[in-house]
Amino acid sequence: MITEAQVARAEQGFARLRATIAGAIVGQTRVVEVALWGLLSGGHVLLEGVPGLGKTLLVRTLAHALGLTFSRIQFTPDLMPADILGTNVFTEGEGFRFLPGPIFAHIVLADEINRATPKTQSALLEAMQERQVTAGGTTHPLEEPFFVLATQNPIEMEGTYPLPEAQLDRFLFKAEVTYPEEKELVEIIRRNTEGGGIALPAPVMSREDVLSAREVVAAYPVPGPLMEYAARLVLATHPRPGALETVKRYVRYGASPRGGLALIWGAKAHAFLAGRHHVEAGDIRTAALPALVHRLVLTFRAEAEGITPHRIVAEVLEEVPAP
Repeated sequence: MITEAQVARAEQGFARLRATIAGAIVGQTRVVEVALWGLLSGGHVLLEGVPGLGKTLLVRTLAHALGLTFSRIQFTPDLMPADILGTNVFTEGEGFRFLPGPIFAHIVLADEINRATPKTQSALLEAMQERQVTAGGTTHPLEEPFFVLATQNPIEMEGTYPLPEAQLDRFLFKAEVTYPEEKELVEIIRRNTEGGGIALPAPVMSREDVLSAREVVAAYPVPGPLMEYAARLVLATHPRPGALETVKRYVRYGASPRGGLALIWGAKAHAFLAGRHHVEAGDIRTAALPALVHRLVLTFRAEAEGITPHRIVAEVLEEVPAP
């Protein structure tokens, strides 16, 4: 049973967390919000953007502000699954023992995930899904909260291995990290060239606070009509009879049922961060792009004509009536 005191503690904690992140990160408000949705929902987030836009600083700041363990994995073509997950090593007197890899942390930054081979990508994504690592026939659970933020370069960059659609579907949300505006860029330059640089924050929440806040968000009620609205949005992305002409023409495969889960989790988290104790249709609409764009597989015609998943989802939002 969720108590009023637990709700108030969660709201106050995340208010402090957002203020702390805003003090360390210039701009990127939308990216920060989507990252917090993932943290509150127990899902993982994919960040897409070129190097140098502050993704590592964001994740490191989040980990420090929460007092959680942090690990950064730099993905390269020669990275092996054991380099991520860990391996059994033999020591004299002890025999074989498991040496945990960098995935054994509360918050993991999987940097430039699409520079690793598909075999290594699959090893990470399987551990993300199962929340455990198996080595030598022994299962090693990953302690909660276990939260992966993976970054990838735009697909057109050289030396990348695009994530397959089935792997992309395992990320609850996707956010695009964009270049800063001029004022934001000036502030970034100032902070990094004056004084002692950027100091990482002291913890403002604890592991127990995060787990408690997750319980609060999970308990948010979602009325039946809003559940049906989320389902209609997902089904509207499928090129089936009666679908939008744009969807029929440009979409090969629509969003999976995980897209519906992401819509509801994103809506709950958005309502919580907005200070409301109920979910509205606007929360679902706000969550639609981060929840659905990476789940659509477009046709070659769409690629040739420059049609993006963002445009498809935007048209679906316009055409599907909200309750």
